[in-house]
Amino acid sequence: MEIIKSNRIINYTEMEKTKTISGRYCMGEYPYFPIFIDLSEKKILVIGAGKIARRRITVLCRFTPNLTVIAPDSLPEVEALAEEGTIRLLRKSYEEEDIEGADIVFAATNDHDVNDRIHNDCKKHGIMVNVSTDRRKSDFYFPGIAAKGDIVVGVTASGKDHAGAKRVSEQVRKLLGQNEKNE
Repeated sequence: MEIIKSNRIINYTEMEKTKTISGRYCMGEYPYFPIFIDLSEKKILVIGAGKIARRRITVLCRFTPNLTVIAPDSLPEVEALAEEGTIRLLRKSYEEEDIEGADIVFAATNDHDVNDRIHNDCKKHGIMVNVSTDRRKSDFYFPGIAAKGDIVVGVTASGKDHAGAKRVSEQVRKLLGQNEKNE
């Protein structure tokens, strides 16, 4: 990426090294911006159906009826969601064609190489992706969710302190009077 600065073109790597007056870098050092998106009409794809994927799937089901899961094997809880019609489960290995038409993809397999392939394919097709095994490859973080009625709170520590984000999520759930993580 090139940026024009004082009639001089500099590339991204030079800019990454340039600090602002406040001491922060111009790019790459800022926390992620919290944003709430209407997923109800978005095509959401989760690749993987293990422990981490199951947590994401369970939360996402509360926000969209358009959730497809791709995995050759899945946990019983994921199978149950498919049997009741809450999700669409495709029992197969990932292929690049699977992301066609997806708005958001979650790469949540237990195989780093597969997650890397998913990331690369999403970048090539301009699809936002969250990679559970590598925060640096994620366009966004999957927050801890606390919700009650119309109030929804998302908590993240910019992918750096999962335990801290979990503690804060639990405190917010208590504040809201929410007994269970997925109430």
